[in-house]
Amino acid sequence: MKTITGTYHNGKLTLDSPLNTKKPVRITLTVEDEDVQSLSLSDFSFAETQELLKDCKSSFSDEVIEERRKQV
Repeated sequence: MKTITGTYHNGKLTLDSPLNTKKPVRITLTVEDEDVQSLSLSDFSFAETQELLKDCKSSFSDEVIEERRKQV
């Protein structure tokens, strides 16, 4: 399996790099939602996280483990 990227515009698909194949291949096309915004490191605040966890008496990792155990 190989992942390739490209752009679809006005009924035409343009690949970012050539796909060299000697025989026909099956493909699956996934269209990315234009409204979805990517997160970056600047979207997270260490100080804000500390404030949210200030009353937590155990470690964050212990809380995540406990939460996951409850879900099973």
